[in-house]
Amino acid sequence: MKQILWAVLYLGGMLILPSLSVMAQQEFMPLPVHKGALLVASPSLEDPNFTQTVLLIVEHGPRGTIGLILNRPTNVLLAEVLQDLPMLKQTNHRLFGGGPVERTQMVLLFRLRQILPDARHIANGIYVGTPMVLERVIAGLKPNEAFRAFAGFAAWAPGQLDYEMRQGSWGVLSSSTFDIFDKDPETLWSDGIGVLQAPRTISRE
Repeated sequence: MKQILWAVLYLGGMLILPSLSVMAQQEFMPLPVHKGALLVASPSLEDPNFTQTVLLIVEHGPRGTIGLILNRPTNVLLAEVLQDLPMLKQTNHRLFGGGPVERTQMVLLFRLRQILPDARHIANGIYVGTPMVLERVIAGLKPNEAFRAFAGFAAWAPGQLDYEMRQGSWGVLSSSTFDIFDKDPETLWSDGIGVLQAPRTISRE
């Protein structure tokens, strides 16, 4: 196996963030991207690699950005890919398409109650880890722990994603908005759009 990769309108004492649907040229406010954020594709984004996708940002910095598409499960069983892990046999865990880059590489994402060796923290108990972490997790899976495997990932050069954000191609949500391991991938994007387009108010103390 190859290397595992690692908004404002003032009104009556309230700050109201307008519905995204009323923005003519910009569907999404250019909110800052950060590691652990959820990236939600604009309905107008036509790139087939990212149409109606939601991504988890696992790296973001001066050297660029890496993310994993969360809502594109494949028909491939994980047991077929990781045949050296017999504990996966008779399970229905599926491989997810993580993005258009390096599709022959696998990235493992975990929800852990405590950090394990070879696991790198992303946000809110979410980690990227190695097959050794997967083996430990499967052998003694605790309540609220979970994992997913992704083939490939998405990547942006320095400044590229920031440009796309200014164009309104993406919306940003906190990773705590949804339980990304339990949320139905089929409704993740539409639910994300619903959250982004819901009017939000901030009390002015």
